[in-house]
Amino acid sequence: MKHTYPITGMTCQGCRSHVEKALNTVTGAKAIVSLEKAEATIEMDHHIPLEVFEQALHAGGGNYHIGQKPEPMLAKLKPMAIPGALYYCPMHCEGDKTYDKPGACPVCGMDLVAQAGSAEEENSSYNKLLFKLKIAISFTLPIFIISMTDMIPGNPLFQWATMNTWNWVELILSIPVVFYATWMFFERAWQSLLTRHFNMFTLIGIGAGAAWLFSVFAILFPSIFPQEFYSHHGTVYVYFEAATVILTLVLLGQVLEARAHGKTNAAIRELLKLVPNEATLLIHGQEKLVPIEQIQKNDLIRVKPGDKIPVDGHILEGHAAIDESMITGEPIPVDKQSGDLVRAGSINGNTSFVLQTDKVGAETLLSQIIDLVHQASSSKAPIQKLADTISSYFVPAVVLSSVLTFIAWAILAPENAYIFAFVNAIAVLIIACPCALGLATPMSVMVGVGKGAQNGILIKNAEALEKLAKVHVVIIDKTGTVTEGKPSVEKMLVASEEILEKEVWQKIFSLNQLSEHPLAKASVVFAKKLGVEAKAVEQFEALLGKGVKGSIDGKTYVIGNQKLLEERMINIPVELFRQVISEQKQGKTISYFADEKEAQVALVISDKIKESSHQAIRDLQAEGLEVIMLTGDNQETADVVGKQLGLNDWKAQMLPQSKLDEIVRLQSEGKKVAMAGDGINDAPALSQADIGIAMGTGTDVAIESAEITLVKGDLRDIAKARKLSQMVIRNIKENLFFALGYNVLGIPIAAGILYPFFGTLLSPMLAALAMSFSSVSVISNSLRLRGKGL
Repeated sequence: MKHTYPITGMTCQGCRSHVEKALNTVTGAKAIVSLEKAEATIEMDHHIPLEVFEQALHAGGGNYHIGQKPEPMLAKLKPMAIPGALYYCPMHCEGDKTYDKPGACPVCGMDLVAQAGSAEEENSSYNKLLFKLKIAISFTLPIFIISMTDMIPGNPLFQWATMNTWNWVELILSIPVVFYATWMFFERAWQSLLTRHFNMFTLIGIGAGAAWLFSVFAILFPSIFPQEFYSHHGTVYVYFEAATVILTLVLLGQVLEARAHGKTNAAIRELLKLVPNEATLLIHGQEKLVPIEQIQKNDLIRVKPGDKIPVDGHILEGHAAIDESMITGEPIPVDKQSGDLVRAGSINGNTSFVLQTDKVGAETLLSQIIDLVHQASSSKAPIQKLADTISSYFVPAVVLSSVLTFIAWAILAPENAYIFAFVNAIAVLIIACPCALGLATPMSVMVGVGKGAQNGILIKNAEALEKLAKVHVVIIDKTGTVTEGKPSVEKMLVASEEILEKEVWQKIFSLNQLSEHPLAKASVVFAKKLGVEAKAVEQFEALLGKGVKGSIDGKTYVIGNQKLLEERMINIPVELFRQVISEQKQGKTISYFADEKEAQVALVISDKIKESSHQAIRDLQAEGLEVIMLTGDNQETADVVGKQLGLNDWKAQMLPQSKLDEIVRLQSEGKKVAMAGDGINDAPALSQADIGIAMGTGTDVAIESAEITLVKGDLRDIAKARKLSQMVIRNIKENLFFALGYNVLGIPIAAGILYPFFGTLLSPMLAALAMSFSSVSVISNSLRLRGKGL
């Protein structure tokens, strides 16, 4: 069973990782925590009470809570409704849905907020961090100025007070920074020490904390320090500016991270805004504007020009040109007729039509897209394990390096040894802070998932992104995957050149438009493209399993299979029959048109290969991939399609189990297999494959069984998805380089390796700046993915 619970108290990826580890300590539970949604998705063997997870969070330390938000000691006042205001969930769990009164979001549990103007106001975590950053800067800047003026000859500040007094001023100004704006960093550092899960806050807490405590003792108990710790002013050196600047810079990194999350989710947020709040419901022919949540299956909805379509359904009356670019990425509106499917979030053109609902709420394609993207945002790629492993070893190594730096300077420095030892040891701790390491993977994954969604490629989990780059074989289904998945008229075979095809098409159109059979509909579609007009039909009759018959202008005609003609003793001309046999050998379906005596033409009907399939196969093979088709169709049809597409191999008459067994065989040979399909019969194979790729035009079962969904059902998007996968993995590796490169180069410099040669030391403040720059580099590099083409 799987449950989703809201989590409070998280502000960054470090928090998310800590909460996830704590929840996973519960026996029988597997948790994935999302910072963006502020929730945990937990799979459990049996139901586990919420209190057990709450206890696990408390044991791990920190002010984190699962489930409902904890009530403060003073009871919360019930929020008052603002007259005329609309309220929405700041996480946009239900798209643009609004409420007329305040309360809690029914999806994520967050407080609903009144509509406001800016996107920043929607993110309470970002707002809190930004406010704390403003506080930190306000108090850190004066401390920094006081410290820097000491470098000016004849320090002007000494005209107002002594150095000792200014040290006290620095202490007072540092208190709001340490104990309010950045206190959370020390809490996280303490938690990491208790749980032995070392992270970037371990180094921040030790480094900045040591600098601040040293300075406090220097003011309160100066007599305990040796003479080399004193400045020429007669006071002990203090490092309030180093501690506060370091903490403020780290806080700046946290704000940038929170801001970056908002930017990387921009594409997802646009998807969430596609569904309107209200719909025009038709009740006994009367229009009534109702909230979208009141719409049910089989309801009739009037969609007016320019309206967003609120649910998935089919056109019952009328026609329209629908802009589906927000879902499929195609900019050209799609013409829709009566019976055609339309999807929630797409936009109606200049006509009005009546829609009958098929799917509402979470069942709509748009809701499935949102759910898939959210799952991907909270998942972790296997490469993230590398970053986690590096962090677990890196932090203790840095602490040891800091200790060795202190010892080396204390022993080898000619003068002021302890001061040099202390300052350089602190610099090592600060510059080695691996905060960027925690951003390296999730930032790339989030941007990659968002870019995929914009291009109609829905990625269910981050692991799929990594595995797709390693695929050797792509298995494809035939019907609905490489073909249109519906019958279409390929051409007309004539018995004699004297036959006027346009007149024949007029009669075929007149008869078949009265039939519901898919083959009849295929000929109707073809006839409409020719622009023929229907004639009156009398005595129409549908002949089950054979075809149709009817009278036009007083003469009887039939359309159907060979069995129908044999029963009615209708002759098939030899030349026509010869052509038919040739087409049937290629797996084509034949439908005859005849009068009461003789067949006049034969329609060749097939499941047409998509125009995009040829290019898609070539693109995949050009990348060194083996492309194999597994189909349940007959061997003749499979041979024709396989040869036309130039596939590496193909197999026909494959049952669902047969497809699954073939994938198992390929995997036993050490090959990584991707499977693309669209039907219920493909679901087992999609689940067995290393990567399951579903056509968005296919069944819900196939989509649920796959890890990647191609919204447009275009095989060319497999190559795009693979390119996206390679781009994301490369971007992650670049991020890891940025995250570790500064540290590897910076630690020796911070330790003072350049001092014997150039007399250069790296101050703790500059170390903090370099550390923050590594985080900025990771964020900037991840965001570069948004500008790359697929």
